[in-house]
Amino acid sequence: MEHTAGVTQSPGGDRAAGELVKQLSEQVSVLIRDELKLAQVEMTRKGKQAGVGAGLLGGSGLVALCGVGCLIACAIIAITGVVAAWLAALIVGAALLAVAAIAALIGKGRLQKATPPVPEQAVDSVKTDVEEIKERARR
Repeated sequence: MEHTAGVTQSPGGDRAAGELVKQLSEQVSVLIRDELKLAQVEMTRKGKQAGVGAGLLGGSGLVALCGVGCLIACAIIAITGVVAAWLAALIVGAALLAVAAIAALIGKGRLQKATPPVPEQAVDSVKTDVEEIKERARR
Protein backbone atom coordinates (compact mmCIF):
# COMPACT_ATOMS: atom_id res chain seq x y z
CA MET A 1 0.00 0.00 0.00
CA GLU A 2 1.15 3.52 -0.80
CA HIS A 3 0.83 6.62 1.38
CA THR A 4 -0.17 9.79 -0.46
CA ALA A 5 -0.83 13.01 1.51
CA GLY A 6 -1.53 11.03 4.68
CA VAL A 7 -4.11 8.77 3.02
CA THR A 8 -3.51 5.07 2.64
CA GLN A 9 -4.19 3.79 -0.85
CA SER A 10 -4.58 0.22 -1.96
CA PRO A 11 -2.35 -1.10 -4.75
CA GLY A 12 -5.05 -0.27 -7.32
CA GLY A 13 -4.94 3.43 -6.32
CA ASP A 14 -8.27 3.46 -4.48
CA ARG A 15 -8.39 4.83 -0.95
CA ALA A 16 -9.43 2.47 1.79
CA ALA A 17 -13.10 2.82 2.74
CA GLY A 18 -12.21 3.48 6.38
CA GLU A 19 -9.94 6.36 5.40
CA LEU A 20 -12.68 7.87 3.21
CA VAL A 21 -15.22 7.66 6.05
CA LYS A 22 -12.72 9.23 8.46
CA GLN A 23 -11.93 12.02 6.02
CA LEU A 24 -15.62 12.64 5.34
CA SER A 25 -16.32 12.81 9.06
CA GLU A 26 -13.51 15.33 9.60
CA GLN A 27 -14.59 17.47 6.65
CA VAL A 28 -18.25 17.52 7.76
CA SER A 29 -17.14 18.49 11.26
CA VAL A 30 -14.98 21.34 9.94
CA LEU A 31 -17.77 22.47 7.61
CA ILE A 32 -20.31 22.57 10.44
CA ARG A 33 -17.92 24.52 12.70
CA ASP A 34 -17.19 27.02 9.92
CA GLU A 35 -20.89 27.47 9.16
CA LEU A 36 -21.64 28.06 12.85
CA LYS A 37 -18.84 30.65 13.04
CA LEU A 38 -20.21 32.37 9.94
CA ALA A 39 -23.72 32.40 11.40
CA GLN A 40 -22.41 33.83 14.67
CA VAL A 41 -20.53 36.63 12.89
CA GLU A 42 -23.55 37.41 10.73
CA MET A 43 -25.94 37.48 13.70
CA THR A 44 -23.55 39.70 15.69
CA ARG A 45 -23.41 42.17 12.81
CA LYS A 46 -27.18 42.11 12.37
CA GLY A 47 -27.67 42.49 16.13
CA LYS A 48 -25.52 45.63 16.16
CA GLN A 49 -27.46 47.05 13.21
CA ALA A 50 -30.75 46.24 14.93
CA GLY A 51 -29.54 47.94 18.13
CA VAL A 52 -28.62 51.12 16.28
CA GLY A 53 -31.93 51.04 14.42
CA ALA A 54 -33.89 50.56 17.64
CA GLY A 55 -32.01 53.47 19.24
CA LEU A 56 -32.82 55.72 16.32
CA LEU A 57 -36.47 54.69 16.39
CA GLY A 58 -36.64 55.37 20.12
CA GLY A 59 -35.07 58.80 19.67
CA SER A 60 -37.44 59.67 16.85
CA GLY A 61 -40.37 58.57 19.03
CA LEU A 62 -39.23 60.92 21.78
CA VAL A 63 -38.96 63.84 19.35
CA ALA A 64 -42.40 62.96 17.92
CA LEU A 65 -43.81 62.96 21.46
CA CYS A 66 -42.51 66.50 21.96
CA GLY A 67 -44.12 67.52 18.66
CA VAL A 68 -47.46 66.03 19.70
CA GLY A 69 -47.20 67.95 22.98
CA CYS A 70 -46.75 71.17 21.04
CA LEU A 71 -49.75 70.40 18.84
CA ILE A 72 -51.87 69.66 21.91
CA ALA A 73 -50.81 72.96 23.46
CA CYS A 74 -51.70 74.68 20.19
CA ALA A 75 -55.17 73.09 20.23
CA ILE A 76 -55.73 74.23 23.81
CA ILE A 77 -54.60 77.77 23.02
CA ALA A 78 -56.85 77.87 19.94
CA ILE A 79 -59.90 76.78 21.95
CA THR A 80 -59.21 79.41 24.66
CA GLY A 81 -60.43 82.01 22.19
CA VAL A 82 -63.93 80.52 22.62
CA VAL A 83 -63.94 79.12 26.20
CA ALA A 84 -61.91 79.54 29.38
CA ALA A 85 -58.39 78.09 29.38
CA TRP A 86 -59.17 75.43 31.99
CA LEU A 87 -62.20 74.29 29.96
CA ALA A 88 -60.13 74.14 26.76
CA ALA A 89 -57.54 71.95 28.49
CA LEU A 90 -60.31 69.74 29.91
CA ILE A 91 -61.88 69.27 26.46
CA VAL A 92 -58.59 68.40 24.76
CA GLY A 93 -57.54 66.12 27.65
CA ALA A 94 -60.87 64.24 27.58
CA ALA A 95 -60.64 63.79 23.81
CA LEU A 96 -57.10 62.39 24.13
CA LEU A 97 -58.16 59.99 26.89
CA ALA A 98 -61.06 58.78 24.72
CA VAL A 99 -58.68 58.09 21.81
CA ALA A 100 -56.27 56.29 24.19
CA ALA A 101 -59.09 54.12 25.57
CA ILE A 102 -60.23 53.10 22.09
CA ALA A 103 -56.67 52.28 21.05
CA ALA A 104 -56.15 50.24 24.25
CA LEU A 105 -59.30 48.21 23.64
CA ILE A 106 -58.32 47.48 20.05
CA GLY A 107 -54.77 46.55 21.16
CA LYS A 108 -56.09 44.25 23.89
CA GLY A 109 -58.26 42.44 21.35
CA ARG A 110 -55.33 41.97 18.99
CA LEU A 111 -53.11 40.64 21.79
CA GLN A 112 -55.72 38.10 22.81
CA LYS A 113 -55.87 36.83 19.24
CA ALA A 114 -52.06 36.44 19.18
CA THR A 115 -51.74 34.39 22.38
CA PRO A 116 -50.36 31.94 23.20
CA PRO A 117 -47.21 32.90 21.25
CA VAL A 118 -46.65 29.44 19.79
CA PRO A 119 -45.99 28.83 16.08
CA GLU A 120 -49.02 26.54 15.79
CA GLN A 121 -48.63 25.75 12.09
CA ALA A 122 -44.95 24.84 12.53
CA VAL A 123 -45.74 22.65 15.55
CA ASP A 124 -48.49 20.87 13.61
CA SER A 125 -46.12 20.38 10.67
CA VAL A 126 -43.43 18.86 12.91
CA LYS A 127 -45.98 16.55 14.54
CA THR A 128 -47.12 15.42 11.09
CA ASP A 129 -43.51 14.79 10.04
CA VAL A 130 -42.81 12.77 13.20
CA GLU A 131 -45.93 10.66 12.65
CA GLU A 132 -44.91 10.06 9.03
CA ILE A 133 -41.43 8.96 10.09
CA LYS A 134 -42.88 6.61 12.73
CA GLU A 135 -45.28 5.19 10.13
CA ARG A 136 -42.46 4.50 7.66
CA ALA A 137 -40.26 3.00 10.40
CA ARG A 138 -43.00 0.46 11.20
CA ARG A 139 -43.15 -0.76 7.61
